[in-house]
Amino acid sequence: MAGQNENGRLSAAELSAAALVTVAQLTGYQPEAVTGLEWDGDGELWRITVDALELSRIPNTTDILGSYVVQLDDHGTLRGYQRTRRFTRGAANEDG
Repeated sequence: MAGQNENGRLSAAELSAAALVTVAQLTGYQPEAVTGLEWDGDGELWRITVDALELSRIPNTTDILGSYVVQLDDHGTLRGYQRTRRFTRGAANEDG
């Protein structure tokens, strides 16, 4: 993959882009943003949280979004994936 540094590892930005593509491919939903990026030093995995639009509504503040956690190794290989929550775009708290 382009942009790998000399040891073959991807940058945080490249891992984030890979997570966006992964969510789109696995769910068919439109990813909106990377909302979390965390290194799990024990398992040597990156945990990237991506919010994706699952149901578009009018007004858009009532859209339903899902948060997906994608686990990638530092070379960008998919190691895990799951939806962790669903929420309304206009929700004021983290619990939606």
